[in-house]
Amino acid sequence: MINPNKNPQELSGRKKRATCCSSDEIENTEVNSNSLEHDEYDNHPVRANLISMFLPSLISTLLLLLAVCFDYLFEATWFIGWFRIVWYIVAYAFVGFPVLKEAFESMRNGDVFSEFLLMGIATIGAFAIGEYPEGVAVMLFYAVGEVFQSLAVKKAKRSIKLLLDQRPDEVTVMRNGIPETVKAENVIVNEIVQLKPGEKLGLDGKLLSENASFNTSALTGESMPDTKTKGETVFAGMINLNTVIQVKVTTLYNDSKLSRILELVQNASSQKAPTELFIRKFAKVYTPIVVLLAVAICLLPYWFVGDYQFKDWLYRALVFLVISCPCALVISIPLGYFGGIGAASKNGILFKGSNFLDAIAGVQHVVLDKTGTITQGVFKVREVVFQNALDKVELLQLVNALESHSSHPVATAIREFVGDVSYDIPLRNVEEIPGQGLKAEIQGKELLVGNFKLMDTFSITYDTDLNDIVYTVIAVAYDNHYRGYITIADSIKDDAQLTIDKLNALDVKVTMLSGDKSAVVDSVAGALGIKHAFGDLLPEDKVNKIKEIKANKETVAFVGDGVNDAPVIALSDIGIAMGNLGSDATIETADVVIQDDKPGKIAMAIGIGKQTKMIVWQNISMAFLVKGVVLVLGAGGIATMWEAVFADVGVALLAILNAVRIQRMKF
Repeated sequence: MINPNKNPQELSGRKKRATCCSSDEIENTEVNSNSLEHDEYDNHPVRANLISMFLPSLISTLLLLLAVCFDYLFEATWFIGWFRIVWYIVAYAFVGFPVLKEAFESMRNGDVFSEFLLMGIATIGAFAIGEYPEGVAVMLFYAVGEVFQSLAVKKAKRSIKLLLDQRPDEVTVMRNGIPETVKAENVIVNEIVQLKPGEKLGLDGKLLSENASFNTSALTGESMPDTKTKGETVFAGMINLNTVIQVKVTTLYNDSKLSRILELVQNASSQKAPTELFIRKFAKVYTPIVVLLAVAICLLPYWFVGDYQFKDWLYRALVFLVISCPCALVISIPLGYFGGIGAASKNGILFKGSNFLDAIAGVQHVVLDKTGTITQGVFKVREVVFQNALDKVELLQLVNALESHSSHPVATAIREFVGDVSYDIPLRNVEEIPGQGLKAEIQGKELLVGNFKLMDTFSITYDTDLNDIVYTVIAVAYDNHYRGYITIADSIKDDAQLTIDKLNALDVKVTMLSGDKSAVVDSVAGALGIKHAFGDLLPEDKVNKIKEIKANKETVAFVGDGVNDAPVIALSDIGIAMGNLGSDATIETADVVIQDDKPGKIAMAIGIGKQTKMIVWQNISMAFLVKGVVLVLGAGGIATMWEAVFADVGVALLAILNAVRIQRMKF
């Protein structure tokens, strides 16, 4: 039973047991780094783990089978009286003591009506009326169910535990030309890290070696090696595959992308799905009502039944208690959502909470940013058209110096085309105009680099016909005169077309928004078959477009990667960030992070959300249907303890198996 008011510190500090895994433990240990990294079973061989988990149940089973044989097969005359009772008590103790202990601890913490108390009352009551075999059997089946439950939780945690294991504690740093092993958290920015083949990178940085291949499967879910060249960004958690390489550290240990992503995953349990929250509230009211009904079933017939037998009606009440135990609901539902989060993590998709799994399942409209989402975000300079060819070299140096103050992909393209930045250029008052470009002063002369909206803002006249240019255009003005433009080309991502096709197959509308010129946006949209696309948008224009779409009462997901996308992601029902090239602000604001920037993961995320929600509702329906039928039969004296065991433990096991099924699915 779940108590929403229980102190998380108390829960996380409790020692995990093999036979009693409550929903609180699932929710409070599922994404906690300490509990995942120091799981008590992970420090022993797998076979020893299974034996230790099943041993109490195995001993109880052996004692119960022998007792049943002595009672019904061999008719042992010596197996009577106190000896027989003590035998059954010992058989019961191996599986019943942990449950009774947990019931006591729950009551001490304010959670009186727990599933542990229900099982304790029902089985002790069975002993009280002389139904010893049934009392032991009910608790035995319950204990076995809890062991399988624990195994299911461990399996569900494994995907995220792999992610948590990706940060090495120590790295090799080159200091004065000598390799030195130090704690990763003590490495500072700009230090050089050396990485041997097979080693994991501990911090984000820039590759200094000419090229290197990395295994990124733990971060992105992709099995294909990723080859990087000199100057490209590499991330903590990547595994070096071939030669010894060197990486220049660009972020501190705690600020790396992986560290931030781990923090998002570790906090995922704080965001509950509406279904999960409802079940928690429902169980809090449901269990006390069940206990009162059981008391009523036992005592009220005294006033209405002529041949009332207390023992018979107590037995019915005990059957009713066993059936009504809400294990299938309070365990399988959070496990189902956690399984969805684990399946997504295995595929390089990180959900910040189970509520976002629910929300993304109902997405009706996906709005895509263009650059970095649908296109590569890796620009190349195609053409430089300046009015005075003699100014070309000097002007490009000025543009390169100004663009060095921006992290936009356009700035990278210009830097690759022009070369190293000349820091002798006396730039002053550098300012970024959102959605337009950059401006600065050079010895009293104003330099403007951006789109043609920037030219309009500063009243710069130009004679370029933009309709004739299908590439992205960067306009340049210097000393209050238009000097020409630079064309930049981007390329569409390999899986962009497949993404649009899958979204269409899911009957999800697609719209593309971009600050790029409309001609470029229309060209990309036409190539991919996107019917609704808008260009020349400022950040506030994107916000207004999202508001227009939401006004149609549609559930909207926005996918983006740039700093300017953060407000739109915050406004949408589901914000999805590209976690590789994506800005920190966008990743922090988003509800879902796609680690490898592949748009194909958008449809996959929606698919995982739909499957998770379907499985959760399958479990809810099955639990209510079976328990409802058997509850009526139990109250009427038709169902015995064995039917009660199936309605409780059997349904719980079926629900757990159904919940973990999502981790085996292909999306």
